Amino acid sequence: MNIFYFIAFLSVFFAILVITAKNPVHSILYLVLTFFTFTIHYILLNAQFLAVVNFIVYMGAILVLFLYTLMLMNLNKDAEPVKSSLVKIAAVIGGGCFLVTIIASVRALDPSATVVLKDPNLGLVKNLGKTLFNEYLLPFEISSVLLLSAMVGAVLLATKDPKVTV
Repeated sequence: MNIFYFIAFLSVFFAILVITAKNPVHSILYLVLTFFTFTIHYILLNAQFLAVVNFIVYMGAILVLFLYTLMLMNLNKDAEPVKSSLVKIAAVIGGGCFLVTIIASVRALDPSATVVLKDPNLGLVKNLGKTLFNEYLLPFEISSVLLLSAMVGAVLLATKDPKVTV
């Protein structure tokens, strides 16, 4: 249980660093660390599939896309618009309201007993695969055909050859 609290503290700490970092590249790197702590939470919850998907999709693909987009935008201090004092006051009021809501939610929280799983195999990739390919095979195949057609359409739209028409 102590490891959960330590990883939860790291998650919140890195999330705060994402928001407060002055350099956008550092902010994305802190976001990588935040997602990594989420992956550890999924492993602690015995949800290996979610852990692997979080690791591959979010940390591998989406954050690399963020990083490339950020580098292509070439952000600097000169291009950043100056925020008026009215916007800053509105941000402080909004943050204060959010803090009051969080504090009220924590105070209203009723501590419950520890949750014990009756089935230790719950959340394993093996069981998810069996369910996906036995009970939901048709929707799975239909969604794969839809994704394939979307990918082909994106390639056709991206080509600049005047001979190819959509």
